[in-house]
Amino acid sequence: MTTPPAAPMRIGLLGTGPWARNTQAPALATHPGVELSGVWGRRPEAANALAAAHGTKAYTGDTGVDELFAASDAVAFALPPDVQAPLAARAAAAGCHLLMDKPVATTVAGAREVAEAADRAQVASVVFCTMRFAEPTAAWVAEQAARGGWFTARAEWIGALYAPGAESEFAQSLWRREKGGLWDVGPHALSVLLPVLGDVTELTAARGPADTTHLILRHASGASSTVTLALDAPLGAAGTEVEFRGESGIATLPGGGDAVGSFRAAVDALLEAVRTGVPHPCDVRFGLRLTGRGRWHASGRSPWSARPPTGPVCSPHRAPRR
Repeated sequence: MTTPPAAPMRIGLLGTGPWARNTQAPALATHPGVELSGVWGRRPEAANALAAAHGTKAYTGDTGVDELFAASDAVAFALPPDVQAPLAARAAAAGCHLLMDKPVATTVAGAREVAEAADRAQVASVVFCTMRFAEPTAAWVAEQAARGGWFTARAEWIGALYAPGAESEFAQSLWRREKGGLWDVGPHALSVLLPVLGDVTELTAARGPADTTHLILRHASGASSTVTLALDAPLGAAGTEVEFRGESGIATLPGGGDAVGSFRAAVDALLEAVRTGVPHPCDVRFGLRLTGRGRWHASGRSPWSARPPTGPVCSPHRAPRR
């Protein structure tokens, strides 16, 4: 159950696309611990429409970005990753806590810029990896991490955004079309595998049909995993499966959860990180790690140049401005 703080946190939303309209804006507008402080959009008509639907103010243009930051304690992003990253660094410098979408960026430099900006400003951050906040999957991931003794794992995130007969608003997303499943659903797979099996120490990759990417990973625990990622599969091939095999048997990712409820849980996590000063496991440093692994495959180089910023990890975060 969500328990509202003494004073609602003012959270602004940047973005007006389907994710913002269908998930983030409804979750923020109905959260008892949040005041939706405004909506920023590149297109004034889209920003006006989404803001009006939720009884808040619309912002647009570069000046509007700074105005929204000034009116907010935190900001949530529903933007392409390489648009999100520089705006998130700018928001952190303005003193705003960060609720980001995955991936944080598609370059290590972009993700590191955000992580270092958040560290300098001592603002809290949460990166919204759906399975880490959805119920019952969030509890399931924690249970498998605590159990240990895993030998191998398999993760398949296969979408059919562009198949004949598919009806997805996300098919119009230019960055998804350009970057493919590796960048869109790859962070989902890693967000489940890494907390259970440990960091990636070796990676082998191969391309499959359309935008499909196959990964073979070796983890710090000694376990291995295989990952299949795609957005351009046939409708009949689409689906998500995760399976761990080890000393205690076989564990399979449960279904359930909804996007709005999952995002509300991510908001709860941000509020808790601000209140306690304790970073959430899915903070921007974790987002930097995810970007590093994606760039490793895309460039053929190791991601371990993607070091988290130095400095206090658990220092108390700046309190919301009123």
